[in-house]
Amino acid sequence: MTLLPPDALADRLKSGLLSFPVTHFDADLQFDEARYREHLAWQAGFDVAGLFAAGGTGEGFSLTPEEIDRVVRVAVEEVADRVPVIAPATGGTAVSVAQAQAAEAAGASGLLLFPPYLTEASQRGLVEHISAVCRATDLGVIVYSRANAVLTDATVAEVAERNPNLIGLKDGVGDIEQMTRTYARVGDRLIYIGGLPTAETFALPLLQLGVTTYSSALYNFLPEFALRFYAAVRAQDRTAVYQMLNDFVIPYLDIRDRARGYAVSIVKAGLTAVGRDGGRVRPPLADLTEAELAELTALVDKVS
Repeated sequence: MTLLPPDALADRLKSGLLSFPVTHFDADLQFDEARYREHLAWQAGFDVAGLFAAGGTGEGFSLTPEEIDRVVRVAVEEVADRVPVIAPATGGTAVSVAQAQAAEAAGASGLLLFPPYLTEASQRGLVEHISAVCRATDLGVIVYSRANAVLTDATVAEVAERNPNLIGLKDGVGDIEQMTRTYARVGDRLIYIGGLPTAETFALPLLQLGVTTYSSALYNFLPEFALRFYAAVRAQDRTAVYQMLNDFVIPYLDIRDRARGYAVSIVKAGLTAVGRDGGRVRPPLADLTEAELAELTALVDKVS
């Protein structure tokens, strides 16, 4: 599973639902390998198309480079024989290149290239940044368009032409016109992944724009519900989709939106709600309050 060429990886990822596993910490907020392995094994036991280690939901932004490498290696050891493991590349170009090479050495199946840290960048600069990372690895690369690295359709077309191992665009913006322009220009040369927080909310309308899959945070703690939701989206079963939105997703969003950073915190709380102990988040994130956890648990009980 770890030696998938880029085109085979693209075919695998676009065929089903994707997940970003949380990264477990112990009481001292250090990486808890045993609980992480247990979580990965559980996640890989369902019909998921790919697991993204140390991503956004995995609090990759709070991990040191050494911790990222360890988390990726643990994920590869634990589940890469069953599910493709996608590793992160973050920060400036030199750091992203080093992480891409480390991910390939660790046996990851592919790479998700996050926006550069902090600094603004021109489209020309982003082209060179993406291209440098693609040149540094034989892995299939997915670029994440969001924050300070929102890509225009012309930029996506250029990096796709320049870099054969660029296989996908993950959209974290939700701009309908821009996605329409991008798909019209680039077509099926790339796979398109929904990457907005709680992507289920946007899944049905984005499907019409060529976004055939998305990363589901809900899969972390409600894998069967998340897979049912994905199946309803792909079948364009509007009745089922909106029923599940009303039953769970929208009330879940109401809790998530109470504080910045809760898009990650609520996922760990969801694991705790189903009896799997998600543990705490690292600062600068903050955990849900006890009252919010109780509210989430009652909501989860209705659909689990």
